[in-house]
Amino acid sequence: MAGCRGSLCCCCRWCCCCGERETRTPEELTILGETQEEEDEILPRKDYEKGRRYEAVKWMMVFAIGVCTGLVGLFVDFFVRLFTQLKFGVVQASVEECSQKGCLALSLLELLGFNLTFVFFASLLVLIEPVAAGSGIPEIKCYLNGVKVPGIVRLRTLLCKVFGVLFSVAGGLFVGKEGPMIHSGAVVGAGLPQFQSLSLRKIQFNFPYFRSDRDKRDFVSAGAAAGVAAAFGAPIGGTLFSLEEGSSFWNQGLTWKVLFCSMSATFTLNFFRSGIQFGSWGSFQLPGLLNFGEFKCSDSDKKCHLWTAMDLGFFVVMGVVGGLLGATFNCLNKRLAKYRVRNVHPKPKLVRVLESLLVSLVTTVVVFVASMVLGECRQMSSASQVGNDSFVLQVTSEEVNSSIKTFFCPNETYNDMATLFFNSQESGILQLFHQDSTFSPITLALFFVLYFVLACWTYGISVPSGLFVPSLLCGAAFGRLVANILKSYIGLGHIYSGTFALIGAAAFLGGVVRMSISLTVILIESTSEITYGLPIMVTLMVAKWTGDFFNKGIYDIHVGLRGVPLLEWETEVEMDKLRASDIMEPNLTYVYPHTRIQSLVSILRTTVHHAFPVVTENRGNEKEFMKGNQLISNNIKYKKCSILTRAGEQRRRSQSMKSYPSSELRNVCDEHVTSEDPGEKEDLLQQMLERRYTPYPNLYPDQSPSEDWTMEERFRPLTFHGLILRSQLVTLLVRGVCYSESQSSASQPRLSYAEMAEDYPRYPDIHDLDLTLLNPRMIVDVTPYMNPAPFTVSPNTHVSQVFNLFRTMGLRHLPVVNAVGEIVGVITRHNLTREFLQARLRQHYQTL
Repeated sequence: MAGCRGSLCCCCRWCCCCGERETRTPEELTILGETQEEEDEILPRKDYEKGRRYEAVKWMMVFAIGVCTGLVGLFVDFFVRLFTQLKFGVVQASVEECSQKGCLALSLLELLGFNLTFVFFASLLVLIEPVAAGSGIPEIKCYLNGVKVPGIVRLRTLLCKVFGVLFSVAGGLFVGKEGPMIHSGAVVGAGLPQFQSLSLRKIQFNFPYFRSDRDKRDFVSAGAAAGVAAAFGAPIGGTLFSLEEGSSFWNQGLTWKVLFCSMSATFTLNFFRSGIQFGSWGSFQLPGLLNFGEFKCSDSDKKCHLWTAMDLGFFVVMGVVGGLLGATFNCLNKRLAKYRVRNVHPKPKLVRVLESLLVSLVTTVVVFVASMVLGECRQMSSASQVGNDSFVLQVTSEEVNSSIKTFFCPNETYNDMATLFFNSQESGILQLFHQDSTFSPITLALFFVLYFVLACWTYGISVPSGLFVPSLLCGAAFGRLVANILKSYIGLGHIYSGTFALIGAAAFLGGVVRMSISLTVILIESTSEITYGLPIMVTLMVAKWTGDFFNKGIYDIHVGLRGVPLLEWETEVEMDKLRASDIMEPNLTYVYPHTRIQSLVSILRTTVHHAFPVVTENRGNEKEFMKGNQLISNNIKYKKCSILTRAGEQRRRSQSMKSYPSSELRNVCDEHVTSEDPGEKEDLLQQMLERRYTPYPNLYPDQSPSEDWTMEERFRPLTFHGLILRSQLVTLLVRGVCYSESQSSASQPRLSYAEMAEDYPRYPDIHDLDLTLLNPRMIVDVTPYMNPAPFTVSPNTHVSQVFNLFRTMGLRHLPVVNAVGEIVGVITRHNLTREFLQARLRQHYQTL
């Protein structure tokens, strides 16, 4: 004890060094009423130049992430357009030729050949990397919420995602490329700052920055926002999406970086698309992959208005219907997903490919037959051929007119069903938004039903797929149907059909995904029309409230089906009836400050915990133990050194409080501060420990925690000293950081922070460790590498406080420590999920 009395362990998050004298910052010395000479300062001052360099590199990295995400979007868009034009060009020429010769079956076979080939390639890529299936938004939500999904941000996942969504969209499936863009941007954000790849092991640079989970999570947030910005040309909407749907941990500095990254992605994509498609480099005419065009009434229609106050009532009703339709969509898709989990996924992987090909086959046949048989010939509007001074409007009008299909229709007429089905989904959306000619109500109703069913069936198969564009197209058909009914049957001539199509798209999409703030801004930015702000916001809010009454959003449903412990924004009010002691895990697996290698290996191989409390036991006969075993002696000395250090700090703080004028505080200090010398105080502390605790079973620290422990052995009082991560323990074992029992712990080799983080983010696995290279009797001193001051809570803390601390600070483990410094349990995110809290609340009511 005399060795500890004059020294202090000064700890940072990763390392701990013991000096001969206590070292404190000037602020701490001022609080304690002490002074210190300049020559006593052994801790280096903050390197402000290094901090500025780190911040500058971070800004450069978010810019690079935005540019790379924009280029990924450009690549996907270019080849999707190329393959789609090739497919429809060949098939349309065949249809026009066979419509006279009566060989339409040959045209159907050609279309099937294209679609099945593309979908087959997309399914094969998902077999290579299963995480690439779907949109990836649920997985990215989980990652930003603090849950690590294996393989979600790997380079191989990005490649399979990009090429897979390219083939699945070109293959005619009712999926979109905008959702996977969010996942792609997140992968770029995660991988680019690391300058290394597990898929390409030769790609590795000695880049010293951003070697922590928090930095990586920030870059993933920026990449996801850049994906939204590139998909919709909505940088502000992308920033809000990352805030609303993704990150649990946010700050003002991150907001600026994410917005800058989103802007970089938007304008990179805009610059190259404008130059490639129109040859006008630097004009920035196409802000995103999905362009809604310019909403404007025809000059010949003087009664037309984009929307009026009276229309808000219709928009509210459309929001209610959109919420009901979205809830129905989610319910059906959830049942399909459960069926796939039970009956498709357990079977050989080839069955998933066959399911994708079956969906492609049915979709292709429905599209072809509906276009040839169910369409009506409608008169073309002359207004669509009138020019306009606005370049954007001209581009939109040209794209709308060029995508009109005239299958089996005479001159000056077009096939309305083929115009919607026999085009890309983006062209179909533009037709519903801007086509002045009318669509038959029967055609719109049939199109909506067919698209609704096939899109619901498609989402969840083993191909990369997005849901934004199918939902927008389906909702636009619903909105256009409402506009037709109001115009034709009620006689409201002032209605602008494009507005109702947009509101219908917003209502259905909001009912499916249940986003409010970010989706409102995304749609406003996509339309470039701020006057649509109020109706879009009202519609989305009503759709969300209506849908939430029945079930969750589609992404939250798929997160729940995966069993991921996703944390909500806040807990319910009634959960405050619970305390931390009600939800914590009391059965602890812990390590000692000085532990034998055989014990560490046993703990790491028999548990899956990612962190372990570092504790010492409280025994009544500690002096006898110290005489018999050097290992136990080291642990007991460390415990007493730590306790005496805290006691001394409390004593000095109490002395400094006497300088305050409050007589009540002065009296309190006089009662608790005595004049014992350090030796007497140490003896008093030992007496307190001996009086408080009775002798406990003789369990040595070189024995592993066992399932055969008695209740007395399992719940003995344990003094808490810190947390150490699994990755740190494995790194210490791999690098041989230990000392023998005949040596002092000071002889143990020391690793720097850079050496500890060298293998980030893929640390070695304990099962890959060669045990023949380790001496099981060697001892590891973990105290220099543990976190000595993690966030902790009292057993009596309300659950709402525990939840807010855990979520806002981005914690993975939250120790529960009582008033005398003993750890009594640990809280992880599993203990804070809604289902777990509700189960504990029911138990609480049963015990009342």
